[in-house]
Amino acid sequence: MQSTAAILLRKRKFSDTSLIVSWCTESLGCVQTMAKGARRAKTPFAGKLDLFFETEISIVPSRKSTLHTLTEVVLKNPFPGIRKNYLRTQAAAYFVELIEICTERDHHEPELFALLRRAFGYLDANDPNLRAISHFETELARIAGVHPAAAGQRSVKADPAFALGNLFGRLPLSRTPLLKTLASEAKGKAKGTA
Repeated sequence: MQSTAAILLRKRKFSDTSLIVSWCTESLGCVQTMAKGARRAKTPFAGKLDLFFETEISIVPSRKSTLHTLTEVVLKNPFPGIRKNYLRTQAAAYFVELIEICTERDHHEPELFALLRRAFGYLDANDPNLRAISHFETELARIAGVHPAAAGQRSVKADPAFALGNLFGRLPLSRTPLLKTLASEAKGKAKGTA
């Protein structure tokens, strides 16, 4: 059995009683687990398996596949502020999608977990803005080793999202509507203060 801090990225129905849950973990990388019995009325997982929750999980690693067995979940931080408005939730969902595109299963990258935890901590207390999205993309590109800053180079025109899209073949479709919404909000705030 292995235990690690983890943030819940995605969950989906596997059967009438079980779920498949994807996590970004501190010590195991991004992993998928089977939460047996999680859909039953009386389950030890009740109230602990929701999107964006930070937890401490215990799993039994599978020897045959990349689907491990989830045995215990201890809720550490539900980041309730992320659910305060749609824009915060939309930004958190974009971060999750980007991480899922940019990481391999079971590849250990502790900086990735730390980046996601910081991003969710920010969204828990603040509404997102274009600068926050850009910062997340820049940091993810640095961790992936595709941003000029990662190689010690300086480039004003370097676009970390473009670098990530080039490396992984695509960016989340949710990026464009999120950036449009944030840009229009920024314009609205600028007009309000002018």
